[in-house]
Amino acid sequence: AVEEVEEGNLDGYAQYFEIHPTSYFDSDTQTNYLSHAMACEANFSEEMPEWNLNSEETKKELLEIKDDEKEIEDRFYKELEFGTAGLRGVIGAGTNRMNKYTVGKATQGLANFIKKEKGENKGVAIAFDSRRMSPEFGKRAALILNANGIKTYLFDSLRPTPELSFAVRELKCIAGIVITASHNPPEYNGYKVYWEDGAQITPPHDTGIMAEVKAVTDFATLKTMDKDEAVKAGLYNVIGADIDDKYIAALKKQVKHQDCIDAVQKDLKIVYTPLHGTGNIPARRILRELGFENVYVVPEQELPDGEFPTVSYPNPEAAEAFELALKLAKEKDADLVLATDPDADRLGVYVKDDKTGEYITLTGNMSGCLLADYEISQIKELNGLPEDGALIKTIVTTNMADAIAEYYGVKLIEVLTGFKYIGQQILRFEQSGKGEYLFGFEESYGCLIGTHARDKDAIVATMALCEAAAYYKTKNMTLWDAMIAMYEKYGYYKDGIQSITLKGIEGLAKIQEILDTLRNNTPEKFGKYKVLSARDYKKDTIKDMVTGEVKPTGLPSSNVLYYDLEDNAWLCVRPSGTEPKIKFYIGVRSNSLESSEKQEEELKKEVLKLVE
Repeated sequence: AVEEVEEGNLDGYAQYFEIHPTSYFDSDTQTNYLSHAMACEANFSEEMPEWNLNSEETKKELLEIKDDEKEIEDRFYKELEFGTAGLRGVIGAGTNRMNKYTVGKATQGLANFIKKEKGENKGVAIAFDSRRMSPEFGKRAALILNANGIKTYLFDSLRPTPELSFAVRELKCIAGIVITASHNPPEYNGYKVYWEDGAQITPPHDTGIMAEVKAVTDFATLKTMDKDEAVKAGLYNVIGADIDDKYIAALKKQVKHQDCIDAVQKDLKIVYTPLHGTGNIPARRILRELGFENVYVVPEQELPDGEFPTVSYPNPEAAEAFELALKLAKEKDADLVLATDPDADRLGVYVKDDKTGEYITLTGNMSGCLLADYEISQIKELNGLPEDGALIKTIVTTNMADAIAEYYGVKLIEVLTGFKYIGQQILRFEQSGKGEYLFGFEESYGCLIGTHARDKDAIVATMALCEAAAYYKTKNMTLWDAMIAMYEKYGYYKDGIQSITLKGIEGLAKIQEILDTLRNNTPEKFGKYKVLSARDYKKDTIKDMVTGEVKPTGLPSSNVLYYDLEDNAWLCVRPSGTEPKIKFYIGVRSNSLESSEKQEEELKKEVLKLVE
């Protein structure tokens, strides 16, 4: 590569420096190579300014790590993989980082796929959140698509992920892009791709796009164009208020009891935090327009800030994220406390127990079941349930959903982890004319009410949970009272997750080792729970451990293991699709809150023993 640069072959230099630096991992020439590459900056920049890999900022960043072999290895040991969820990684220079080159490569691959599908005239909608480089990545994606003759609709400022899903369908686009890393720490960013149905890409489009992205091996082949030229050509379009209005109007159609909101709008107190993200304006707007008068926003977390200065990472699953909100809730004597993650597709909840005055956290399973029961019960009460109505959950979501579906006589559909598979079911209903979507949720704090979007929507969830709180308040009940009533009706289900972080190359190997060991040696029991059946979604098998009978799972291939245990307990193991973690999901059912909590803790300890 160095020789090619000296001979003036800049294409070779670009390709090697950005894509194939692994040749130098074990070489003493590594530092010399980087130094030589940076010495070529003037010549390289003059010849190929768009692909200037050695800007002052990049040069400074690389010089800071030139003596850190492990950091160099982590940045360059592989390309940042474009998977079924798109891209996600740490921002910085390197092939295994989020930067304008990796974003550009993903976008060029997407453009090539769109052109093969003859969808360039339909356009692509693009949204971004409050993270570092999000606006820049969004604009870069737009201009690369424009240079490929594809019209784009870029939001004028940050917007929630579910609004992008809505916009794709509203504008009849072929695809959509969201620049976000959801709840990851501030050093991360990501790139998610949606298809024309408004859901994240699923087979066959995901594999087709992945193949096109992989086929882009030379950054010099990426196309781009000047923004003014793109605007003049009608390719670069900015969207904003008009889509906002239509999105909010679509949400309002899901309200079941405006009468209850009207009855308690002066009494119900709500504390809300957007955690420095995109939810602030739309969440406050929908609550205000519905009539809720006492909405208190956490001032320290109100404004967008990609550094997320008040939390170590902006995850509504974490207790830390609620510290300021709970402080405000106690000052205001709030009924419920809500937090949306930075791209506002997930909602975290605390509710007040009037008997003790304490605020109790609701897991994603708990809030999802609370909303599922409320929505389905009110559809039944107001209009009657359709004969082919369906409640959809992911395989790692609580079995209380099964009990709710059975109680109301609706179909329960299980899908793989990832809300895109719930969106896929909605599309299947529409295309076949069979099945009616009632509610869908996953344990990771995401749900969807209505079909205006095809991804989880924390804005509509915020609206619906506040409506449910108003409904129960008219019956002299809190949301916690409603939760207890559900436990009494369906059983005391307790679900949890044990995540183990294993970073780097060694961590990746360890995660695979754990999965391989379990796959090849099915345990007879986990703690006191005997394994009744073992599902291997990678092999598409469900094995009855008593009879030995094997049947297919009926779901797409995925590196997931699931164990049905005695006494309505279960355990599921899968690698995270977005973080260097292996996750163990567990669920138990008992006859009291205390008993179910104890059993869940015991099963968690058994999982840790197993990993050790």
